Amino acid sequence: MGVKQKRTRYKEEFRREILDAARKLFITEGYEKFSMRRLAKKIDYSPTTIYLYFKDKNELLHAICEDVAEQFMKKLCHIRSLESKPLDALRQALLYLIEFGFDNPNEYKVFFFIRPNVYGTQKEFMERESMARNSYLEFRKIVQECIDAGKLRRMDIDVLTQALAVATHGLIAMITYNKSFPWADRKVLATTLVDGLLRGFME
Repeated sequence: MGVKQKRTRYKEEFRREILDAARKLFITEGYEKFSMRRLAKKIDYSPTTIYLYFKDKNELLHAICEDVAEQFMKKLCHIRSLESKPLDALRQALLYLIEFGFDNPNEYKVFFFIRPNVYGTQKEFMERESMARNSYLEFRKIVQECIDAGKLRRMDIDVLTQALAVATHGLIAMITYNKSFPWADRKVLATTLVDGLLRGFME
């Protein structure tokens, strides 16, 4: 490996270290109390070094959210490529969203709860290129394919897409934040919710 490649790999690894530490700090401190100085202290580097990679905490939070959205995007594309039946693809996509939230609670918390307007206004979210927007559009494509195939009833595509997503989001949020409740098996809850949702919107 040449010097340039080593330098590139080091930068990528250090960027990942910054993002991992920032994610934990956003969870423990919240958005308002988060500071670049605290982050620098946590990873034992000077704030100046961090500023070479991220100009402020908003850019850091955006980068963390984009990493999460990229995972969504890749998995949704993979599911679409594997499943020949649209309804099966949608079922697997919904189960994946729930599974991701269960298995990655910190990433999920940062993406959805630290700062709701990290992508700006609704108009800005839909007009600006981002992995978050692209993952939403990819999920919407899966829903649209189900409608086009006659598997789900025809209705406003964004209403249906968001209704399905919000339902799964609710299950993840309740289990993540209400740990004292005697929840049933998570996989059983997930499959029961998803199958019930899909049956409710079938033609």
